[in-house]
Amino acid sequence: MAVGPCESTEGSPVKRASGRSHCPINFGLEAFGDPWSLLVVRDIVYFGKRTFAEFLASEEAIAPSVLAARLERMTTAGILRRSPDLADRRRVRYDLTERGLALIPVLVELAEWGATTDPATGAPADWIALVRADKAGMVARYTEAVREGRSVFVGDDSVAARVAAARAATG
Repeated sequence: MAVGPCESTEGSPVKRASGRSHCPINFGLEAFGDPWSLLVVRDIVYFGKRTFAEFLASEEAIAPSVLAARLERMTTAGILRRSPDLADRRRVRYDLTERGLALIPVLVELAEWGATTDPATGAPADWIALVRADKAGMVARYTEAVREGRSVFVGDDSVAARVAAARAATG
């Protein structure tokens, strides 16, 4: 008998002492499973946002109290690292930890699914095609960029700018 990701070898759900399951999907949802948390990760990866004010300015209009709670929860879960902003020591900067960087493939899959499913998507079709053509390579580029403090779409040194420059150089 095949064992699912949320079952023990006996076929019954494995429960934590607290009554919550050991299901890996449940664990993931507890760590980052609300839309606001994934949107914070999106803002860091795709748009290079790093501060409370930058996250607050996102078009989804998260409430400040909700944002503060999500940032705290993600920091406690080891997804984000909180540090003083080097440009302005009065501000706090949030960066993805290695655990947070490991969410990039999940974000890429979710973006591809959303772009394919939503007829009114704002995702550029050529970018989605590029990701589909070399998903592993693009995930590696995204991860490297975020580790270096860059992003996918914003800035002269973004992944998109580098891909465009490489395309221009080859023809």
